Amino acid sequence: MIGCGFVGSESVFALMQSGLFTEIVLIDADKNKAEGEAMDISHGIPFASPMKIYAGDYDDVADAAIVVISAGAGQKPGETRLDLVNKNVAIFKSIIPEIAKRNFAGIMLVVANPVDILTQVAIKLSGLLENRVIGSGTVLDSARLRYKLGEHLSVDSRSVHAFIVGEHGDSEVVAWSSANVSGVPLSEMCEMRGHYKHKENTTEIATAVKNSAYEIINKKHATYYGIAMSVKRICEVIMRDEKSILPVSHMIHGVYDIDGVSLSMPAIVGADGIESDIPINLRGEEALKLKESADSLKKIMETIEL
Repeated sequence: MIGCGFVGSESVFALMQSGLFTEIVLIDADKNKAEGEAMDISHGIPFASPMKIYAGDYDDVADAAIVVISAGAGQKPGETRLDLVNKNVAIFKSIIPEIAKRNFAGIMLVVANPVDILTQVAIKLSGLLENRVIGSGTVLDSARLRYKLGEHLSVDSRSVHAFIVGEHGDSEVVAWSSANVSGVPLSEMCEMRGHYKHKENTTEIATAVKNSAYEIINKKHATYYGIAMSVKRICEVIMRDEKSILPVSHMIHGVYDIDGVSLSMPAIVGADGIESDIPINLRGEEALKLKESADSLKKIMETIEL
């Protein structure tokens, strides 16, 4: 774990409980911070599975299965994820070459924001194959959507199948046309549960999901539990070679007329990272919004010097 702020430390805490790894190394510009977090989290090991958790340095990257990068400036109240671009690109310019020097042969998971831009930056700076560099993308956004729909319908959110695609940010797109509850189309399920105002309800839910990070940041200055669970889930899929379908950020080539941009679309994820994209049906307006999301990210990438 590179970066031991709220997100990095909470993710390590979640991973410690998962029993996925025998060894977790924490790296941070502030070595004391990394050591303190490693000590604190290690004290929970007697209640989990045997493993080693300690503060280290970039040499520990060489034989890692996964490197998670959460290092970067955090999002402040009133700030968008895209406002963080220049600060965090500069940080990545110091981190990624250090990883590349160690002949890293695992999967790189980018969590820092703006995650789509930084995933693409990490691909360029690392020289790794595109399939081996993944961003956490809209895994959390999609979980928030499923949670909200589960509440709305009074059903288990694990039975809700719905994706948010595009940017992890303000231009994200809810793929309503493919959403379902255990195979039952969403509109049909809504009516079964007594909800008939589809337009109003979907607009309200989409807005709540999109703004939830801002709301949490305004109330408690940071978000970290939800993303920590998302990191744990992505790591599970990779380490167990589950070949699960997740809306992670990755380089897109030719989907909905999008090419050469990193953003979130459902993909089969396994031990080698991205195996393949999954076709997802988007209505005309959804496809248009996805293209707009991609174009906005592309414009920002063009301003970055690497």
